[in-house]
Amino acid sequence: MLPCVLFMAFFQKKAQLGASLSSLAALTFGLAACTPQTATAPPQGGATGGSSPASAPATGSGTISINGAGASAPALLYQRWFQEYNKQNPNIQISYDSVGSGAGVRRFLDQTVDFAATDDPLKDEDRAKIPAARGKAVQIPSTGLFIVMAYNAPGVTDLKLSREALCGIVDGSIKTWDDPKIKANNPNVPSQPLTFVHRSDGSGTTAIFTRHIEKACPNWKAGSGKTVEWTTGTGAKGNEGVTAQIQQNPGAIGYTEYSFSKQNNLSTARLQNKSGAFITPDPEAAAKALEGANVPGDFAVKVPDPEAKEAYPIVSLTYLLLYENPKDPAKAKAFNEFMKWAYSNNGRQFATELGYLPLPETITAKATSALETIKVASK
Repeated sequence: MLPCVLFMAFFQKKAQLGASLSSLAALTFGLAACTPQTATAPPQGGATGGSSPASAPATGSGTISINGAGASAPALLYQRWFQEYNKQNPNIQISYDSVGSGAGVRRFLDQTVDFAATDDPLKDEDRAKIPAARGKAVQIPSTGLFIVMAYNAPGVTDLKLSREALCGIVDGSIKTWDDPKIKANNPNVPSQPLTFVHRSDGSGTTAIFTRHIEKACPNWKAGSGKTVEWTTGTGAKGNEGVTAQIQQNPGAIGYTEYSFSKQNNLSTARLQNKSGAFITPDPEAAAKALEGANVPGDFAVKVPDPEAKEAYPIVSLTYLLLYENPKDPAKAKAFNEFMKWAYSNNGRQFATELGYLPLPETITAKATSALETIKVASK
C-alpha cells in the first residue's frame, strides 16, 4: 500500500498548481494500480428505459428517488455508480434513461428530469430556454471518455486507419474493405463490402466524433454537432445500438464509446493522430490528449485534434446538467452528495475499471464548488 499512498500524496500536491488536465494520465493509471481490478459484468437493464417524470414521488418511507436522462456514452459508468452508491445508501435511488445527449437536453429544458447528461456542452441558445424559475443551468463534468472505430471484419486483428482511410469511410468514398486507402496499411483485409454505422439520434458522441472529422478531413462538408447529414452508412440509436449493429453485421465499422467496445469484446482500430502515429485506443493514450488543456468556467473542454505525439485523437469530457433552483431541494441535496462520492476514490475506481478517465482533483474541486451554487435543502 505504501506506493499507492505516495502516489496519491504526489498527485494531491500537484493538483494545487492549477486547474488543468495535465495530470489526468497519471491519475488514471495511478488509480488503476491502487485499485483492485476485479472482473465485473456490465450493468443489466437500467441504462435504457422509459421516461420518468422529475416530479415522481419518493417510494417508501424516507426514500429519495432521483431521475435523469441523456448521453449513452457514459451510461455504463452512471449505472454502475448508481448501483454501488445505493448499496451504501439504500434510501437514495437514482435512475437513468440512456436516450442520447439531444433527448437528454430536451428533457432538461422540459423539466421532466432531475438531471440530464450530455457529451456536447450546453449551447447558449439552450441555456436561454431554461425556465426562469429554475435559474441557471449548472454544467459539471463527470468523467473523461474517448470514441473508437469498432469493426467486424473476419480475419482482421490489427486494423490501422490512416486519416485518409478514416475520411473515406465516413464520407462514403470507401465502399469495400480492400480499398487501396485501407489496404495500404492492412495488406490482409478481406475483399468484401464495407458498411459504416453511425448514430441515428441526437448524439454527443456524434458531436465529439464529427469535431475530430472536421479537423482531420479536409473535404468534409457536413460540419459537426449532435446531428449531421450523413451521406453514407446505416444509423442506429445510442452507443448500444451502434455496438449491436457492428456485432451482428460482418463488414461493419462504426464509432462508439470505448467502454461499449470493451464490454462487448469488439475489435477497435488504431487511428492515425495529428503527428502521424497510429495510436491504440486505450485509457493511457486517451488521457494524453487532455494533458495541459485549459478548463473554462463551464468546463467545456474541447480537443478535437490533440497535438501530443502519443495521444489518441478522439477524446472529450462528458457532462451533467443540474438546475440552480431545483424543483425539489431535497433531491438536489442528495444528488450533490452522490456527486461528491463519485468524485472521490470510491467512485473513481469504477471509472477506471470500466475504461473511462477519472477527473483530476483540480477539476473535481472546481466542480464541487459549482455544486455549492445549487439551492438545496438545508437539512
